[in-house]
Amino acid sequence: MKLSRRAKRMEQHHKRSKRTPGLSLVSLMDIFTILVFFLLVSSAEVQDIPSTNAVKLPESISLEKPRETLVVVVTEDDIIVQGETVATVLDALASDRQVIEPLKTALVNVAARSITATVRDDSGSPQQREVTIMGDRDIPYKLLKKIMASCTEANYNHISLAVVKKTNVDG
Repeated sequence: MKLSRRAKRMEQHHKRSKRTPGLSLVSLMDIFTILVFFLLVSSAEVQDIPSTNAVKLPESISLEKPRETLVVVVTEDDIIVQGETVATVLDALASDRQVIEPLKTALVNVAARSITATVRDDSGSPQQREVTIMGDRDIPYKLLKKIMASCTEANYNHISLAVVKKTNVDG
């Protein structure tokens, strides 16, 4: 039996519509590429300081968010830079010197390995180095003063103190 032209056209149309469409991997890869870039950019904005159970931070009504800087952790027993104990609190307090030499040496070594050590600002002078002191709330002021002096001697000009933000202000 001979089919009319219309019947042939309808048969071809039905055959084409029954085929399953192929998955376009190009657009799927584009979406994942955009997603990866978004996650990389948004993860860089995380502002967090290292968490340690050995340090009880003082409370304050801090207005600034923490920046990613070098952190000097001061526990009841040790002074720690990048996970390594550089000095003990007893030795630092017993010393008559204002600068804690092992801490200064560790800070200078970290600055020498840092990428930002060679970065210069708009005026051409070296960029100021930043350090955050994460000290226990019960450390003596004499020790804090020595740590800050050591940071200044190692050319860390911008010193911040880590605190826990108070949620309610009594005043």
